[in-house]
Amino acid sequence: MIKTEGIVLSEMRFKDTSKILNIYTKNLGKIPVMAKGAYKANSRLMGSTQVFSYNEYILKKGQTFYYLNQGNIIESFYNMRENVERFVYGSYILELIEKSSPEEEENLTLFLLLEKSLKILSELNDGFLKFIVAFQLKFVSFIGYKPHLNTCVSCNKTPISDIRWSNIEGGIICSSCFSKDMSSIYINKHIYKAMIELLYIPFEELENINISLKTLKSMQSLLERYILFNIDRKEFNSFKMIDMILEN
Repeated sequence: MIKTEGIVLSEMRFKDTSKILNIYTKNLGKIPVMAKGAYKANSRLMGSTQVFSYNEYILKKGQTFYYLNQGNIIESFYNMRENVERFVYGSYILELIEKSSPEEEENLTLFLLLEKSLKILSELNDGFLKFIVAFQLKFVSFIGYKPHLNTCVSCNKTPISDIRWSNIEGGIICSSCFSKDMSSIYINKHIYKAMIELLYIPFEELENINISLKTLKSMQSLLERYILFNIDRKEFNSFKMIDMILEN
């Protein structure tokens, strides 16, 4: 038997009463878990197999799945479902983790980021876009693609003006190095400054900085493309829901 802690990223019904879960665990990374009988009305596994929930698990490893023997709730994060924006941005976080993580590859830093992000988001009432941009920057750094921001990623000089962002180079490039990536895009000084601030600031201090909605929208879109580029995906389903929120 294996004892670990984990957060449910997604669930899929299996036959009439069981679930197949993707769980991001503290010790094992992302793992597929079979929860037999979890859909039964009186199942002792019902609470610990809900999406968003953070639980302590006892598992048995099989050939295809880990099998859930016991689950104890540490934090249900139930109030994620009581606010549309919490739910949408929370779903985006779970999808990012699920789609970017290989199975059974431990990343304790990423697990702790996920747990802390859900805790803060579950209590958030405003400032959702600023929070998710900060999350994107921290997330992409923790999976190995930390943006190079302080100097030009190509020549290492400090850019003064005409700063561009390059997905290919993984950060900013100066006017002398534009030819290294002709698909790079211009970013203004507000985006550049905000990216540095949000990369390093703790979530608890986000309310202390002011960033315009226009700048945050530009950053969110830029980072979305950067993440997709690096994990070789075309889109995230939950991003469509974020788009709908931002359009209103």
